[in-house]
Amino acid sequence: MTENMPSIELDTSDEAATRAVLGDSEETIGELMSPVTAMLPDSCTVAEALTFMVKSPDVSEISYIFVTHSDRLVGVVGMRDLVLAKPSESLSAIMLREPFAFQRDTEVKDAVSEVLYRHYRMYPVVDEHQRVVGEVRGWQLYERIASELTAQAGSQYGVAREEQINTPVLKAFCMRHPWLQVNLITAFAAAFVVGMFEGTIAQIVALAAFLPVLAGQSGNTGCQALAITLRGITLGQIDDYPIAKLLRKEILLGALNGAAVGVIAGVAMYGYAVFTDSTNPAMLGLVIFIAMVGACMGSGIIGVGVPLLLQRAGADPATASSIFLTTFTDIIGMGLMLLLATSLVL
Repeated sequence: MTENMPSIELDTSDEAATRAVLGDSEETIGELMSPVTAMLPDSCTVAEALTFMVKSPDVSEISYIFVTHSDRLVGVVGMRDLVLAKPSESLSAIMLREPFAFQRDTEVKDAVSEVLYRHYRMYPVVDEHQRVVGEVRGWQLYERIASELTAQAGSQYGVAREEQINTPVLKAFCMRHPWLQVNLITAFAAAFVVGMFEGTIAQIVALAAFLPVLAGQSGNTGCQALAITLRGITLGQIDDYPIAKLLRKEILLGALNGAAVGVIAGVAMYGYAVFTDSTNPAMLGLVIFIAMVGACMGSGIIGVGVPLLLQRAGADPATASSIFLTTFTDIIGMGLMLLLATSLVL
């Protein structure tokens, strides 16, 4: 197969059929494949191949001719190469040898990872003996990537994969509301942590103004780590990448980002504390800086850990992950800032 592929035109009816086939099951390529449209022996000439195409009822569906020898896949011929070749040449002379092919039992999620690096209109499917048993169209797998990413974006916030813009209100309510109750319960946990330091906030009112600043920055840091982890899970990259290495990377990124924004936040706290005549402005600025660094580091760990724990528990790692992430980052960020203020300022 050549790398210069023409653009892929999607048929609306085929797209709908593919969505029905794919669903959320762990299907394999064998379940997704369709019958082969063009397969010829390597001894066949170009003229014979063209005659075969003219007589084929599926000529408009043919993108490649799969070439076999002793019933085993040995090459692929593209339409451009076929048209430009001499009629007397054999397919073995113009074919691309050792073509990429999917095994029948390859899981679709693994196939999705492969097509990111191999952009073809059609992929042959072979059995354990390299015999061609079917073909899979590229658009079906590309559509799966888009489907996974759009479903992932919604499921992070408790929106079911099945919900669409035309889903009835009552059904949508039943899908969304349980996760909002979970969010309410977890929000109580964050509120409890803040309530533990009510006395500190009463004595240093300036801290209350910076609670949302710290929560927002640490939350965004966690969301970045979460997005990368979910992308790795979706594309199957996380299986071959050491988790410890990913954690070290996110901790380091959290420290660097936390220090960069912490300096600005610390200076802002110092200025605000001076303006409001708060106790020990310099120490308050240092508290904000340290809390920002620590919160961003902790958020990176949580952003990696939440989806991995959900996956290990057998749950969808994208489902409502941002709800738990937000709660944990709020607890870490606000709790660390108030604890430091209590210990270092009062």
